[in-house]
Amino acid sequence: MSSEWKARRFWKSASVREAEGGWEVTLDGRPVRTPGKLSLILPTAALAEAIAAEWDAQEDVIDPNTMPLTRAANSAVERVAQQFEAVASMLAEYGGTDLLSYRAEAPEDLIRAQAEGWDPLIDWAATHLKAPLRITHGIVPVPQEESSLLKLKAEVVALDAFGLTALHDLVTLPGSLVLGLAVIHGRIDADASHALSRIDEEYQAQSWGRDEEADEAAAARLVQMRNAQMFWKLSRSG
Repeated sequence: MSSEWKARRFWKSASVREAEGGWEVTLDGRPVRTPGKLSLILPTAALAEAIAAEWDAQEDVIDPNTMPLTRAANSAVERVAQQFEAVASMLAEYGGTDLLSYRAEAPEDLIRAQAEGWDPLIDWAATHLKAPLRITHGIVPVPQEESSLLKLKAEVVALDAFGLTALHDLVTLPGSLVLGLAVIHGRIDADASHALSRIDEEYQAQSWGRDEEADEAAAARLVQMRNAQMFWKLSRSG
């Protein structure tokens, strides 16, 4: 029998109330705090309601894996807000080596698939974000214009801690700052971003056969990206 201690539900109901600077979730009237005991002040009522629903859905034993919005909010308050510049700089650096800039050298049908999927987003970055990016075929680094990188970084640093938390997974999981920014701007959704990031992997799977572990890992990334998009939308709602 396992001796591992597991947190158990101790409250009857979760609810939401206004608090200084935003909204908070309460359990039987007591405010939820982060694991580090910081106040969990949320930017919108919609996000607070969704987090309260996660707490209400817990049964006898609390399962953090079923509480992605709560975990993201905790991260926003405890980690991202405390290290905002470092996180923003790390994400902005993806622009210099963005996935969409690096194309296959062969075969022709893979090159065509990447162009059809990625060129519209490269064009969008150039026109909407004013950040044109060079593309190359192969793995040799291609330098990007400093003005473009500064435009992309400005998009990142303009966010608050909650927005930056959402963007983190939307950039790091597909490996593309352009894809992440396209999701938060509403140009594409998380499912499309995930599919675009996997053009090469899907081509290899169709050519050589599927790998069950790789497919499971990809499915897990998609769930994380959907959660990040939901966190973004709820943190901006109303």
